Formats: sequence, C-alpha cells, structure tokens
Amino acid sequence: MTPPTSGTTLGRDLTLGILGGGQLAQMLALAALPLGVRVTVLEPDVQAPARLCARHLHAPYTDLAGLDELAACDAVTLEFENIPVEALAALEGRVPVRPAGSLLARSKHRAREKQALRDAGATTAPFEIIETEGDLDGVLARVGGRGILKTSELGYDGKGQARVNTDAELHAAWADLGRVPCVLEGFVTFEREVSLAVARTPSGQVAFGPLVENVHRDGILRTSVYPAHVPDGTEARARELARAVADAWALEGLITLEFFQLPGGDLLVNEVAPRVHNSGHLTQDGGGLSQFEAQVRAVLDLPLSDWAPLHPTAMLNVVGVDGPDGQPLKPDWAAIDGLGGTRVHLYHKAHRHGRKVGHVNLVAPDHETLRARLASLEPLVP
Repeated sequence: MTPPTSGTTLGRDLTLGILGGGQLAQMLALAALPLGVRVTVLEPDVQAPARLCARHLHAPYTDLAGLDELAACDAVTLEFENIPVEALAALEGRVPVRPAGSLLARSKHRAREKQALRDAGATTAPFEIIETEGDLDGVLARVGGRGILKTSELGYDGKGQARVNTDAELHAAWADLGRVPCVLEGFVTFEREVSLAVARTPSGQVAFGPLVENVHRDGILRTSVYPAHVPDGTEARARELARAVADAWALEGLITLEFFQLPGGDLLVNEVAPRVHNSGHLTQDGGGLSQFEAQVRAVLDLPLSDWAPLHPTAMLNVVGVDGPDGQPLKPDWAAIDGLGGTRVHLYHKAHRHGRKVGHVNLVAPDHETLRARLASLEPLVP
C-alpha cells in the first residue's frame, strides 16, 4: 500500500467518532479496534448494538455535549443517512466529517441525488419530482406508464415507496405516503441488481470494493453473491462510474453505488449510500480487507487498497419474521452451524417483523460449491 501524505500512521493513537450506533457502527468499531483506533458513537437508543464494542454516548444526535465529544475525535463518520442536519452543522469546522455533510445532504434526498448523479455523468432511470398534487397530472406517462413512487427522504428497506401502474394508483400511493415530496421513477427492466463501493482518502487515494450481485425480497436485501455473474466489462464500467461520482462529489470516506444491470451490460445507477452497505457484509469473511476496515482507513487517511474476497462468498440476511400465530420464526441455527463455510453475525437487536437482526456469510472454494451451499442455506432462514 502507498503511505498517506498527511502524516497519519497506524503507530499513532487514533480516535473515530460515529454518528449512529446500530449494526453498521458495531461492525465499523470491530474493524477499527485491530488498527489501534478507539471508537465513540453518538446514538439515542440505549440498546445500541455498537455499545458492545465502542464507547456509547447515549444522547440525541443533536445533543451539544455529545457532539462536543465527537468533535474531539480525529474524524467523524456516518452510520446511516438520516442524521439531523443540525448535528452536522454543530460539527462543521471543528472536526473532519467524512463523507461531508454536503454529500450526505445530496445522497439522503432522492431528487437531489439523481440530478447530481446525472451531473457526474451517470445514467439513472427516468424520473419526475412530485412536490404538490398538481405535479401528479400526466407524470406517470412521462416516465413510461409504470413506475415506483418513493419519498424523497427517510425511505429505506422497501419503506416509503410503492409501485404504481395507473394514475389512480399514483394518486392513492401519494396520499398513503403522506403527501410528502416524492420522486416517481420509471419502471426499468433489468437483468440483475449489483453494487460496488468506492473509497477516497483526504490525501487522494482511491480504492474499490468488489462488484456484488444482489437479490431482494419484499423490498429488503435477501442475498448478495461475489463474484457477480455479469457480462465482461461490467465491473470496469461500475468502477468508472463510481470514480466519476466520487470525484464529482469530492468524496472523503466511502460510498456504495447500487446499479441496475440492463440486458447487454449497461448500468443505471439506482441509489447511493454514503457509507458501508448491507451488500458488502460478505467482505468480512471471504479473506482480504473488509468494507468496514476500508471505511475506517479512508476516513482516517490511512493506507488503502482495493478490497474483495479472496474466495467466492455470499451473504444471507436474517430478518425478523412473524409466523401465522404471531410468534417469531427462528432460523435453524444448528443446521446453519453445521453447513460448511458459514459464519453467523448477529446484531443483538430485539425481534421485530421486517427488522434486520443479523446475517450469515458463506464462503466456498469455487462458485458452483457456493451456489449449492447457498441453496442449502436459504431454507434454514425464514
């Protein structure tokens, strides 16, 4: 790896602040510890998963005393998008926040994000912005007659969105979503969904994660597989687009781009997450650098290189599921542990239907064995 130019080294005592204390913060903290980095999280949930491996400031994100403590760190990063702008404003000029608040403001708002992607040279699905009821007239036809209505802010894991095929459905969906500002995306016929992360240090190093193939169920990521089964040149194109966005958005830290791969191999950018991503969890167990260590390194301006599993690897999300009697349906943990190549990651979260409570990574010596093992694993997780 090329040493950074800023003078920051692994021999120095480093501190990292994280806004948010959920499972992503937990895994970031676990990746930081072996590097000699101490982590502090600001999180209002008393049961924050990251409390188990990081210093937990139990307070609202806008708590001034808590923000003062984060401001004393070497750098601050984000666990998720929905951080109040007041918190970022209180840190501005006091401590490097990576990615920056301006990038967060762009990526957390779907309309601004899509326009900024186009400005960076990326292609997106056709879209229209809806802010008032008058904007609904004729808008579905302009995106191709079918679409997905999404709230401009605060939507995730299938929440805050609805498929619409008629004007009547569009009006009803907008009312159901609370008549808030939305983006209507034209329906895209694609072959698969893939994702790729890019990291950029303040001293200018750029590195990429693997291209991962994703499958969703009920709007929530179900499985991710590496390597992705894509046409030749697709990964190179994904890197090219990720690099263009990172440069245009002046990235410091790590972002993840989600793509639709169209027939023939062309890529549309669907969304951008200003952080590590669920699809990158498989990098924890395939050998090599994980996405979590990559984000820590990028944020603290430490030496950085591309990261990807050394072996075929998959990830299966564990999501809370209620049975017909209302009781939780639990994975068959004994059978999972007995399946070759598995490693369980639990988040220490209470059960709730639709809530991500863990994931299982699966490693195999070759792609065929990986697919066979994943087919055996899936029935074990409701």
